[in-house]
Amino acid sequence: MKTAIFAHRGASGYAPENTMPAFQLAYELGAEGIETDVQLTKDGIPVLVHDEQVKRTTDGRGFIKNLTFEEVRRLDAGSWFSRKFTGTVIPSLEEFLEWAVDKPLYLNIELKNNKIDYSNLEAIVYDTVLRFGLQKHCTLSTFNEESVKKIKRIGNSISAALLTSRAEGNPVTKAAKLGADALHIKYRLLGSNVMMHADKQQMPVRVYTVNKKVHMLQCMKLKADGIFTDLPDKALEYKNTYYEEKDGCN
Repeated sequence: MKTAIFAHRGASGYAPENTMPAFQLAYELGAEGIETDVQLTKDGIPVLVHDEQVKRTTDGRGFIKNLTFEEVRRLDAGSWFSRKFTGTVIPSLEEFLEWAVDKPLYLNIELKNNKIDYSNLEAIVYDTVLRFGLQKHCTLSTFNEESVKKIKRIGNSISAALLTSRAEGNPVTKAAKLGADALHIKYRLLGSNVMMHADKQQMPVRVYTVNKKVHMLQCMKLKADGIFTDLPDKALEYKNTYYEEKDGCN
């Protein structure tokens, strides 16, 4: 098993995060998966944006939960990154899935409900993924432990992952108790002990956010199932070299 390369919020090192240009570039660079974030507008439309407020990545202000979808779509989500992306909009989940449906990509959709507990976010996202037939090519992840349980109560068609950055106890055991199918951890938590427990549980482990070569290679050495990176092209370059050298030594 080779470590899969996920473009974190798309190719966010080169294009404005969580936008269609970032996703398209990630695909063109050869990323094997894409990670994105989803929140709900005031009128219940799932949109792809990381922060609860729009100030950092758009020309607007306010919370996503207080803006209608029409208001969100009027925001410029590209010029903060570079003038050449001026006019780029925040995409809806539906727009993203429609783009992804015919591409050989694995999707990780993070539910941003650890600060704002959006009503029915799990069911809305779950049903949308099912509608596009992408359930076998998608994981729903969240820092919210109750949300993991909600996803699993909805059904087992889509994989659920617990996200954690906390060095408290055994994260594999915690994820398993919640019913999670996978564990997504911050790089500093990665180690041989975590991977050993994950192997026993047959639980995939993916690592975020990995942008340094030495950290990428360590993830591969420890046989992490995937890494989330802002620089998918670099990760793929290091991955190819790593496995070529490894195969050459066998």
